[in-house]
Amino acid sequence: MALTSTMYVCAIELADMDRDVYESLEVRLAMHPSESPEYLVTRLLAYACEYTEGLEFSRGISTPDEPALCVRDLTGRMQTWIDIGAPDAARLHRASKVADRVVVYSHRDMTQLLPQWSGQRIHRAEAVEVYALNRSLVDALAARLERRMAFALTITERQLYAALETVTLEGALTRHPLPS
Repeated sequence: MALTSTMYVCAIELADMDRDVYESLEVRLAMHPSESPEYLVTRLLAYACEYTEGLEFSRGISTPDEPALCVRDLTGRMQTWIDIGAPDAARLHRASKVADRVVVYSHRDMTQLLPQWSGQRIHRAEAVEVYALNRSLVDALAARLERRMAFALTITERQLYAALETVTLEGALTRHPLPS
């Protein structure tokens, strides 16, 4: 018998002061059995950090040639490709040819991740945005993950503050350039 995805519904009161975005979001996420809670939380935080009209999740692991999140224009052309974790250089190369903007959000150790891309052929590598989420923040949110949850997320000066019922978690969002 095949394992099925688990649905999560997150209500987020978003206050992104860096971009002047203030929204009440209801985000529905499916967590595949092979997906870790930390990866799910990274997808959720990336969604909030990148929230704009038209932002959508991909159809999941059944569509490996699509990003985890994307923004398309009215014609269906991809404007923003957002990947999670540690995509390989070939995937970033392809993404940079497909979309105007390519962004990676990761909860992984950047000292191990960045060298993987060093010396690799990546189209418009200087324009690829790579963000590391604070691992303590991701772990703390993953530990509190519930099928239905609500929290306020404030983003200011690339610092994230997640206010849950009884606790406020915080962590930095750090941008890293791709190595040449």
